[in-house]
Amino acid sequence: MYRKLTLVLVGLLMVAVSGCATVTRGTTDVLEIQTDPAGAQVETTNGYSCASTPCALEMDRDSELVVNITKDGCKPVAINVTHETADAGAAGVAGNILAGGIIGLAVDAGSGASQDLVPNPVVAKLEC
Repeated sequence: MYRKLTLVLVGLLMVAVSGCATVTRGTTDVLEIQTDPAGAQVETTNGYSCASTPCALEMDRDSELVVNITKDGCKPVAINVTHETADAGAAGVAGNILAGGIIGLAVDAGSGASQDLVPNPVVAKLEC
């Protein structure tokens, strides 16, 4: 009986930690936005905004969006932001091969934890 309970607990533990990148990196990232000159307004196509740059927005690592930057007296700027597999995310995927297997790979792929937002930081030189 004790042996079966131990096997069940070990199995549950493996499933719980099987998404290595999800556990070590989390599913969100902070997108930093900087402008020259500072003090611009930001709105993203996925519903985030900030009133004045520089600013930082926390969002899902696997987001695809456009950062729209405006400032009175300056031309508006739109910058595409996407995601790619990060070095640390690749390490998490490799950890899944060793420990978590297919379940870990599926968790990390579904959560976006192996991704990083690019470009990050978003840097815009405004024409004023």
